[in-house]
Amino acid sequence: MDSGEKVYIWQSDDWPNWRHDLSALTGTLTEVSRAQGVLLGRLADVGMALRDQASLAALTEDVIKTSEIEGEVLNVASVRSSIARRLGVDIGAVAPVDRHVEGVVEMVLDATSRGADPLTAERLFGWHAALFPTGYSGMNKIGIGRWRDDADGPMQVVSGPVGRRKVHFQAPPASALAGETAHFLQWANEQNDLPELLKAGLAHLWFVTLHPFDDGNGRIARAVGDLFLARADGSPQRFYSLSAQIQRERQDYYDILERTQKGSLDVTGWLSWFLGTLGRAIASAQTTLDAVLIKARFWQRRAGMPLNERQVKMLNRLLDGFEGKLTSSKWAAIAKCSPDTALRDITQLLEPGVLQKTQGGGRSTGYELAD
Repeated sequence: MDSGEKVYIWQSDDWPNWRHDLSALTGTLTEVSRAQGVLLGRLADVGMALRDQASLAALTEDVIKTSEIEGEVLNVASVRSSIARRLGVDIGAVAPVDRHVEGVVEMVLDATSRGADPLTAERLFGWHAALFPTGYSGMNKIGIGRWRDDADGPMQVVSGPVGRRKVHFQAPPASALAGETAHFLQWANEQNDLPELLKAGLAHLWFVTLHPFDDGNGRIARAVGDLFLARADGSPQRFYSLSAQIQRERQDYYDILERTQKGSLDVTGWLSWFLGTLGRAIASAQTTLDAVLIKARFWQRRAGMPLNERQVKMLNRLLDGFEGKLTSSKWAAIAKCSPDTALRDITQLLEPGVLQKTQGGGRSTGYELAD
C-alpha cells in the first residue's frame, strides 16, 4: 500500500464520522424489532424453567459458532455444561471443561448478561485474557490484555498460501490505537439517538475495523455487538444467536466486511446486511424454541415412567437432534454399556411406544422417537 494511497475507511479525512440512510433501513429495522418482540413475548408465556432451557440452547450455540467462524471447534457438551453451571440450570450429568472453553463462555456471558454495564478498556482486556488463558494463540505468544504493538509488522487480514497471500484488510497502526479506542468507547457509552439495533451493527463494524488485539478481534467484535443487542432486548437473557447465523453465512460476512472497509463512511449497506442477518437469527431461534418446548412436553408426558440413566441420556440425545442412524451398537458405544444391555434398554422403550424402528432396510436396525 503506497503511503499516500487511501484504501480503507479509517484513512478517510472525516473518519470516524459514520453515515447511513435511516429511511433505507427503517422497514427492515421495524421488522426485526417486531420479530424480537414476538420471540420475547412467546418466551414470557412459557415459564422460568423453559426460558432457562431456551437461553441455555441459544448461548451454547453462540459460543460454539463464534469460535467456528475463526476455525476453532469446541466440544458442545463441555460448552453446554459450563454455561449450565454458571446459569444454575440442571442438565444432569456434566461434561468436563477446559480453560479455553471456560474463557469463551465467560466472555459471551459477560457481554450478554451485563449488557447495561459500561464497555471499558479494562472489560475488553478481561475478555481478551479469557480467550487466551495461556498467553498463546496456537504456537504463537501474543500480548494479553493490552492493545497490539505491531512489533511484527502492520495488522493485516490475509488469506492464501505463503508467497501468494491476499491482503483483505489492514488495520490502523498501533500508534493510533490509544486515541482510536478511546473515541470508540466514548461513543459506545454515550446516549444518542441511534437505535440500539443499528448501534449493535455499527459497534461490531467499528471494533473489527480497529482490530486492536493481536488475536481474537472477530470474537470480541461479535461479543461487543451482543452487548448492544442485550441492551436492545432489555433482558440479561439471550434467546437467539447472531454468531450462529453469521457462521451459516460466513462468506457473505467476510465479503460485506471487506467491501465496507474498502468503501466510504456511508455504511448503509453493512447495516442492512446486519439487520437482515439478525432477522434470520431470530427466525432460527423460533425453531430452537419449538425444539425446547417439544423436549419439555416429551418429559412431562413421561414423568412417571421408570427409566435408567442410560435411557434418559440417549433419549435426550435423540431430542437434541441425533445425527445419522441410531443402532444398538451406537447406543452401546455412547451409553458405555454392553451390546446386550443396549438392546435391553431399547426393547424396554419399544414396548410402551417411546421408540420405534426406522423405516428402510440395511444390515442394522435403526431406532427413532415414536412421536
